[in-house]
Amino acid sequence: MSPVSVISLPSHLCLPTSFIDRSGRELNHLHITIPNVAMRRQGKLMTGASMSMNLRTAVSDDAVIRRRGDFHSNLWDDDLIQSLSSPYGEPSYRERAERLIGEVKNSFNSTSNEDGESITPLDDLIQRFGWVDSVERLGIDRHFKKEIKSALDHVYRYWSEKGIGCGRESVVTDLNSTALGLRTLRLHGYDVSADVLNHFKNQGGQFACTLKRTEDQIRTVLNLYRASLIAFPGEKVMDEAETFSVKYLEEALQKIPVSSLSREIEDVLEYGRHTYLPRLEARNYMDVFGQDTENSKSYMKTEKLLELAMLEFNIFHALQKRELEYLVRWWKGTSSPQMTFCRHRHVEYYTLASCIAFEPQHSGFRLGFAKACHIITVLDDMYDTFGTLDELELFTSAIKRWDPSATECLPEYMKGVYVIVYNTVNEMSQEVDKAQGRGTLNYCRQAWEEYIDAYMQEAKWIASGEVPTFEEYYENGKVSSGHRVSALQPILTTDIPFPEHVLKEVDIPSKLNDLASAILRLRGDTRCYQADRARGEEASCTSCYMKDNPGTTEEDALNHINAMISDVVKGLNWELLKPNSSVPISAKKHAFDISRAFHYSYKYRDGYSVASIETKSLVKRTVIDPVTL
Repeated sequence: MSPVSVISLPSHLCLPTSFIDRSGRELNHLHITIPNVAMRRQGKLMTGASMSMNLRTAVSDDAVIRRRGDFHSNLWDDDLIQSLSSPYGEPSYRERAERLIGEVKNSFNSTSNEDGESITPLDDLIQRFGWVDSVERLGIDRHFKKEIKSALDHVYRYWSEKGIGCGRESVVTDLNSTALGLRTLRLHGYDVSADVLNHFKNQGGQFACTLKRTEDQIRTVLNLYRASLIAFPGEKVMDEAETFSVKYLEEALQKIPVSSLSREIEDVLEYGRHTYLPRLEARNYMDVFGQDTENSKSYMKTEKLLELAMLEFNIFHALQKRELEYLVRWWKGTSSPQMTFCRHRHVEYYTLASCIAFEPQHSGFRLGFAKACHIITVLDDMYDTFGTLDELELFTSAIKRWDPSATECLPEYMKGVYVIVYNTVNEMSQEVDKAQGRGTLNYCRQAWEEYIDAYMQEAKWIASGEVPTFEEYYENGKVSSGHRVSALQPILTTDIPFPEHVLKEVDIPSKLNDLASAILRLRGDTRCYQADRARGEEASCTSCYMKDNPGTTEEDALNHINAMISDVVKGLNWELLKPNSSVPISAKKHAFDISRAFHYSYKYRDGYSVASIETKSLVKRTVIDPVTL
């Protein structure tokens, strides 16, 4: 037996006293026992002195040094989920919603609004744009697909290279109608050029407004800002519109009283487009919708739209409760709670999915996304911190064998991880096969293998301390970000057909998949690189950029990465919305919205490692708490 040493840790390091054994159980000891010969950290030999620099290092009962992320525990226990209740699952509420849907459709098809005021040729275009914008922001547009298309087809007939006016007989175009039209038409795939905005600049080539900030003028600039967020690559005028409108709106907020208008401006400036998840936007918009329109005509009374939106929100809330109960049973059934080395964020992942896909029939998408992301997080924590290099190589090989017998060579804690991956991917493939009418397991397995290979490469960099080139790290990091495997099977469970030519526009080798993966890697690294570095993970977009560009600072690197993110978002807009595409927007939207969900999670910080602030608020606002009717 090898001689051993007992190292007492200095008290000033404030190390936690919980350590982890090979099976993932916590051990409560005050000393670390290690072989005298050497210590191994992710396959790299360490001395006792070097180990003391890693504040979250633990030694298992087989004398293997393991690192552990300093993550908080699951925030949503089973008792809380079980305590959720809602009466809105009763048929009477669905019947009430259906009646409202019918009334809204009847009002849309009438020639006058509910106050008896006719929709005239001088305001019919802005009225239709306003109606479409409202039902979309309230999250009820799925009920009015036919009406929305009818409205937009009507206004598009009057679109010109100079924009559009309030009505089809308007003598001049106006900025408010044009900005709202540009945004709305683009979001539905119509071919409209941003150059129309150039017609609203002054002689100096600048956007300008009168010094007096009226409500109408403020709303015009707000719509200009919202339009600028649907920019495509290379559209300089959209950049100019964004810069002007942000400055104007920020100054307006300092001067106007607190009101529903000011709250709306704050929300839009806070979240923009790419991080404003649809269900969160719907919840926020309910609080301000219709409150500042007393002096302006509305295509339809706001009360009915608002009542329908709130009712739909709560009906879906009842479905969320049932889906969450199922998800918690699945999580417990996989023995995940016993894996103490990793983060448990299944409720948070479900929340993200339900914020971007709240059609009742897409339960498979929501639950599949939550399961896939839970697996990704377990693997992330195992490859980045807990596993040794030798163990990770065994696990990587076992995944490629794709056979339960492959677990025989794995450490005990890895056997449980392997079983979760194996069973869940197989089960989701069965769902996908039913939805798509063809076998997909081998195709999906390949995606998971490529993902694991990218993790293995990162583990080697961690073990060696190597900082690769930015390009090498970035290309590998887009795969290891996990976007593809988080999206692939959940998307294929929907009722949307994905023949091979359509799938290629969503999955690899599509630009959409590449850009969506890039968002996750770039934004994730800007929020995680300091914590990762503290755990001994040197390679990140930030460090690799600085290595490639000697003399640059972290601030320089972050500015470069943020500029890349801005370009990537515009590229994503184009891939989703480019006119005359052979692939409908509906087939690409889930993949696009998943990138938005991940982007939101890293908006302020690493919202998975620290899920107790903004992420917790999102769960409460969109899943836990219903709307008060």
